[in-house]
Amino acid sequence: MSTVSNPESEAYAAPRREECVRFWRDTRLGGLECMSAHFVTHRFSPHAHESFGIGAMEEGRKVATIRGVTEHSGPGDLYLINPEAMHDGGPDGGAYRYRMIYPDTAMMMRLIEELTGRPVSGTPFFPRQKLTDPALAEAFLSAHQRLEAGGGRLEAEEVILRLLAAILGRHAGAPLQLDKSLCSRAAETARDYLEAHFAEDISLDRLAALGGISRAHLIRSFRKLFHITPHAYQTHLRIRQAKALLRQGERLAEAGFACGFSDQAHFTRAFKALSGMTPGLYRAAAG
Repeated sequence: MSTVSNPESEAYAAPRREECVRFWRDTRLGGLECMSAHFVTHRFSPHAHESFGIGAMEEGRKVATIRGVTEHSGPGDLYLINPEAMHDGGPDGGAYRYRMIYPDTAMMMRLIEELTGRPVSGTPFFPRQKLTDPALAEAFLSAHQRLEAGGGRLEAEEVILRLLAAILGRHAGAPLQLDKSLCSRAAETARDYLEAHFAEDISLDRLAALGGISRAHLIRSFRKLFHITPHAYQTHLRIRQAKALLRQGERLAEAGFACGFSDQAHFTRAFKALSGMTPGLYRAAAG
């Protein structure tokens, strides 16, 4: 049994033989509970959560009874479990791996209000608790892995907001009539702020407030106008500045830190993604 802490999350890892659970509360997202689990023989007794339970199968097969309906699931399947929905779960012929997040009702209602531009009456719900949607399941797993890897607030908020917006837009109880208006002035304001403060740990709330629009509208407007998300643009600016520092002979660790990267691993990964090479190789060639 071990405890892992970092600036982005509080984590608890509990391995047992070949079984392993990693659970953490992501402080970048208001303490959003997240879990990745690999089980071989463990079976959950019937239980319910106060929050939503949203997840996707990664490997193997699982069988669960949700509100009296037994469902079998595997890769490509999503779980969209409503608050207080009684359910259990266990292996379906072998080991299985899955990932989950547990957003509360307030978080979901705020997002729906941002997406629709109108107040929410009643509690959001998903009419189907288990469904097959391979593309969205893959998107969920990718987003979850990015959250687990750490990073800044802007990346985490953008990842989870876009993911939940896609899930709600496709599978919510009532079709979401998304507000199609674009706020180019707000997007330009956000871009200017990012250019002036790219090394800071900026939040979507801050960027959206500068333009007087919602977080969801900001992401849509920013992509429409600049063909890139706010976080991707921030990373682009950080790498551009890092290259300038490396050309001047700055050491790798100092260059990454000066440009807002929390650790060398994130710096190296982002640098290679944008330039096709590691920062060390770039510095050596520049010297």
